[in-house]
Amino acid sequence: PSFFKGTSFTHISVLEKKESTDEEEDPKLEFEAKYVELNPLGEGGCGSVFNGYRKSDKLVVAIKHIPNENIYCTNFDESGRELSVEVAVMLKLQSGTSNSAGSKAPITLLDWYVLPHELILVLERPMPASDLHSYIERRGGSLKESEAKIILKQLVEAAINLQDEKIFHRDIKLENILIEMFSGAPRVRIIDFGLSCFTETNSNHNTFYGTDCHVPPEWLFRYQYSAGPTTVWQLGIVLFDCLHNKRFNSSSFIRRKIKINNRLSKDCKDFLKQCFTRDPKDRPTLEQIHLHPCLLALPLTSGFFYRHHSFRHKFS
Repeated sequence: PSFFKGTSFTHISVLEKKESTDEEEDPKLEFEAKYVELNPLGEGGCGSVFNGYRKSDKLVVAIKHIPNENIYCTNFDESGRELSVEVAVMLKLQSGTSNSAGSKAPITLLDWYVLPHELILVLERPMPASDLHSYIERRGGSLKESEAKIILKQLVEAAINLQDEKIFHRDIKLENILIEMFSGAPRVRIIDFGLSCFTETNSNHNTFYGTDCHVPPEWLFRYQYSAGPTTVWQLGIVLFDCLHNKRFNSSSFIRRKIKINNRLSKDCKDFLKQCFTRDPKDRPTLEQIHLHPCLLALPLTSGFFYRHHSFRHKFS
C-alpha cells in the first residue's frame, strides 16, 4: 500500500475551485451530463477507479474518485488557482509538444471536477492494457529478460522526460505502470500521479510519500531522499520484480535477505547492482542507466525522446 511519513507534513484539503450554487454549473451535474460511470476497476491508497465512457463519442475512460482527505498536497498555478498536485502535474505534462491522448507515456487527464467532498478525475484508458503486475502474473510470475528490458527502457525514457519537466512521481512500481498492447508490442504508460510533486534537481525531501517496502536506503538511514536517485532505485525494483518470482523489499535487500538471481545475464545483474547502489551520491543518474549496456543494444523506442536528448556513455 502507499503511505506518507515524515516530520513536516501539512494537509491542505480545500481547493480554490468552489462549489457553485447555480444548478447548471454544479460540477456533479456537469460530470453526469458528460460521462457515464460503470463498474469499479480498482481501489488504491488515494481513491477508487471506475470504468466509464464519454457520452458524446462513447470514448472509454477511467474515472477516479479521490476523497478530500486523501488529497495530500496542492499546488498554485500561474493564475493563482489552487489545484491538487495530481491535476497540476498532469496539466503540465500535457502542455508542450502534444496534448493528444496517448501521445506520451503518462496517462492523459481529460477532465476534472471539484465536488464538496471529493475530486473526480476523468482519465484516458488505453485499451487493451493491464497493469504490469497483472501482466507478469499472466506470464507465470516473471518475464524473459528480453521483454523486461524493452519495458524498462521505455520506463527509463519516461522517467527522464518527467525529470526534464521537474516532476517527481515518487511511486513508480508495477501497479502504477500500464502495459498497452494495441500494436502487438508492449508499450509503457504511467498512471497515478497522486503522490507526485514538482521538484528541483538535487532538492532533498524530508517527508516520504510512496510505497513503504520500496523506500531508498537514504530514507531508512537519514530520513532524506531526492528525485533522481530515488527514481533510479525504483526502476531497479521494477526490473527486479519483472525478473524474479518474488517481490522486492528494500529493508530485506539491504539486510541481504533478498538477492539478485545469479542466473541473469552479466549486463542485467550489473544494471540492478548499479540501481541498488546504497549511497545516492554514487548511484548512477537516469541518463547514465539509459546508456547502460543492458539497455543500449535495444531498438529506439521513442522518436521524440531521441530528438531531444543526447548523452555521454559512462559504462564500459
